[in-house]
Amino acid sequence: MNEKALWKLSYGLYVVSTRYGSELNGQVANTVFQITAEPIKVAVALNKNNYTHELLKKSKVFSVSILEKETPMSLIGTFGFKSGREIKKFENVKYKMGGSGVPILIEHALASLECEVETEVDVGSHTLFVAKVINAEVYKEGEPMTYDYYHQIKRGSVPKTAPMAMEVPKKEYKKYRCRICGYIYDPEKGDPEAGIPPDTPFEELPEDWVCPLCGAPKSAFEEL
Repeated sequence: MNEKALWKLSYGLYVVSTRYGSELNGQVANTVFQITAEPIKVAVALNKNNYTHELLKKSKVFSVSILEKETPMSLIGTFGFKSGREIKKFENVKYKMGGSGVPILIEHALASLECEVETEVDVGSHTLFVAKVINAEVYKEGEPMTYDYYHQIKRGSVPKTAPMAMEVPKKEYKKYRCRICGYIYDPEKGDPEAGIPPDTPFEELPEDWVCPLCGAPKSAFEEL
């Protein structure tokens, strides 16, 4: 079987959030899709090890924030590579509370959905939550972030809890990987969001430069 065929499937990039009691949490997800139009229903797959999954199993309500193409890597790093068991993800971002009591990330979001879970399907490492959309809002026009754009242009890595495997960028010359989250620094691309231009060798990065995804220091990187 040639698994590269699966890489041709297209995905978006979203933040799925929920609340149970006083606990708010959210995570990056790429498997969110509409399954019916009347009534409007969507499905989302979450890894069973994630804190958002744990809370959603109890709350049965969640929100989906559709990220814009310009979403900074730091926000993706917070919601995609850090655990809500260890940090409060919503402390330093713009969000609002929906009518169902769930947090909705509005920072760098084009639109959002509020959903009530109707069915849960155990699919092994993940649970597929099928839900009715109870509210939807559009905040601004723009291009949504796609998983392919995140991977190819933003040079983002893939969490171990993601539903699928993606190709690791080919090693062309000295690249460095963050030992904490797996982000790969490619000198050819630089780090434009941090003011690092293309063709900047890793050795020439400022000493206070940090990983765009998880904020780890330069010393946490290893040569590939």
